[in-house]
Amino acid sequence: MKHLRRFLFFILASTFLLASCDLPGLGGGQSKNTVKISALATSESQIMAYMLKELIEHDTNGETSGTIINNLGSATIQHNALMNGDADISSTRYTGTDLVGVLEQEPITDTNKAMTITKKLFNQKFNQTFFNSYGFENTFAFMVTKETAEKYNLQTVSDLKKIKDKVNVGTDTTWIKRGGDGYAPFQKHYGFGFNSLKPMQIGLVYDALKNKKLDVALGYTTDGRIAAYDLVVLKDDKNFFPPYDASAVAPNKLLKEHPQIKKSISKLDDKISTEQMQKLNYEADGNGKEPAVVAETFLKKHNYFDEK
Repeated sequence: MKHLRRFLFFILASTFLLASCDLPGLGGGQSKNTVKISALATSESQIMAYMLKELIEHDTNGETSGTIINNLGSATIQHNALMNGDADISSTRYTGTDLVGVLEQEPITDTNKAMTITKKLFNQKFNQTFFNSYGFENTFAFMVTKETAEKYNLQTVSDLKKIKDKVNVGTDTTWIKRGGDGYAPFQKHYGFGFNSLKPMQIGLVYDALKNKKLDVALGYTTDGRIAAYDLVVLKDDKNFFPPYDASAVAPNKLLKEHPQIKKSISKLDDKISTEQMQKLNYEADGNGKEPAVVAETFLKKHNYFDEK
């Protein structure tokens, strides 16, 4: 019994020592350094996380390995993970989310201004770099089927006013309750609301549109089902929704100590359009491919592994 206790104590002590070697940042008690990359519980965020992982590992000749911290529930959780040292890089942060969230600013509808202020404040308040956008924005958008668009001659959000009392509109539950760019401010900004507004899980609105259970849906612009289902995105003609440009975020300390990581992340600046991200998301959500496979396929196709 005494030997068993000693053995268990040895195992526990060894586990603790190994865990303590794997420090937040580029730590690890092995030959390689490890960078921890956080991702939200979306295919989009996970695809981008794996792209960063692959690029960093390639560009450092394997001297730095990437670990994905998956399925974080929100931008706030991602932010806290960076601040606490539990992650080294946030794979996807969005200007519209972080401006009104961790930065506690009012919504900004001008894309360039939103990015400029976000980058400036992240540097000032958190000593972090909010990178240039990957090139896509995942903002809210009202959408309809092509049939509905033709039936009611719908091109803009303002066009919905003439049918507001006779259409079923589906939206994420959180949008109905939120301020800033939520339903109440929307009504004030556009001057109308909807007679039938159905809160539902955001992932269900696209199929509901396709299957004619809804007439109008509020979805996200990078969702792959927009193209797959041939949905029509209505123009936000009164510029209500703020931009949600997607970028990586990393602490300045990490980037100063490991400049190659900064170069690797910057390789994706303005390289993925909203339409391209739709296709990548559909590869995962529609065709069932793993985000890691989608990421690697994209990088190989666009020759990211041909040079450092």
